[in-house]
Amino acid sequence: MNRQKILIVDDDPVIVKAMSMKLASAGYQTISAADASGALTAARKEKPDLILLDINFPIDVGVSWDGFKVIAWLQRIDEAKGTPVVVISGGDAAKFEKRAIEAGAIAYFQKPVDNDKLIALIKKTLSDSASQPA
Repeated sequence: MNRQKILIVDDDPVIVKAMSMKLASAGYQTISAADASGALTAARKEKPDLILLDINFPIDVGVSWDGFKVIAWLQRIDEAKGTPVVVISGGDAAKFEKRAIEAGAIAYFQKPVDNDKLIALIKKTLSDSASQPA
């Protein structure tokens, strides 16, 4: 069986592990990245069906990346164009939600995430995209 693949991008290993377990129990294959460069590499190499993306990351080799920059880059990478992105953040929802949607995310979830709502959104999104003609 070819399971749908979800890329989890978060610098908190506890969140990555918890989400991976929850998504695996729902039948999804998961891959993870802890930072922006890992996210872009994984998107190119693994070609995920959906990306769960945090907004805030620690500074990486003097470069300040955030989820908004990652979304912009993902939209330019052939292997990731059109891949649905769901933003998951512990940051200020009032500050980030509208900006995330405007940047191209399909949804915004505040941490701690309501896993049932997240999985329902993922199922709907991936079944809708599977029924779309290529």
